[in-house]
Amino acid sequence: MANAPRSAVAAALRAGRVLLNGEPVKASTPVEAGDRIEYEVALPQPLEALAEDIPLDVVYEDDDILVVNKPAGMVTHPAHGSRAGTLVNALLAHVGSLPGEPLRAGLVHRLDRDTSGLLLVAKTPAALSTLGKAMKKRYIEREYLGLVAGIPDAEKGTIEGAIGRDPKHRMKFAIVSDGKPAVTHYEVRERLRNASELLFRLETGRTHQIRVHMAKFGHPVIGDPTYGKADPRVTIDGQALHAWRLRFRHPRTFAQLEFEAPPPAAYVRARDALRT
Repeated sequence: MANAPRSAVAAALRAGRVLLNGEPVKASTPVEAGDRIEYEVALPQPLEALAEDIPLDVVYEDDDILVVNKPAGMVTHPAHGSRAGTLVNALLAHVGSLPGEPLRAGLVHRLDRDTSGLLLVAKTPAALSTLGKAMKKRYIEREYLGLVAGIPDAEKGTIEGAIGRDPKHRMKFAIVSDGKPAVTHYEVRERLRNASELLFRLETGRTHQIRVHMAKFGHPVIGDPTYGKADPRVTIDGQALHAWRLRFRHPRTFAQLEFEAPPPAAYVRARDALRT
């Protein structure tokens, strides 16, 4: 079966559904000319986004847009690893229908699963088009709060580095020569004990941007399971990163709007632990 997902092939091998000359084999088993391979690979079901009655923390809503405060641990939209229970599933139940790609319905931007905070959602095709253009032109301002290991030497700074798939670990991202340009501005908000709370402002919105940039900068986000490491003083599931401020012009009235959402309790507890 050509182009079968690696995960599906691996699952078939583990389940004994790949036979070499009539016998189950491991992935490392060498193959020789004349061998007969039989296999049964189950392909994943097509992805779809269905409405689910999941509570939403709605910060603002009108006929054109929604601003929601996403909790840490919630995936933004359906993917092969998370087919249900996502923000999009909850949004569809709340609104009924949303414009754009079905799996990313209404989304103007995204947040990582374990990053909490403000997300902007368009309720009409016109709003999605206008806000999408504003995002590309960097007219939508997003600020994050994050707890990082150590204290940067400079109170303020800018980190630049093109981001793309890590050539050695395809599930990760890295600063690579052929990546997409990425710019992160930071400012030290509070000095903690062998750690600090930073304020981040993004010029671009690459996947894992803050996490990749801070790891390369030598101050990884605390609790980051992919690019950082745990701090024994802190108990938190995933990276201590929160999208706390969102500023943009309304897509229809062009009124300037600004919203803030305080960090969740787990983030606050982690920050308190790093103070002592």
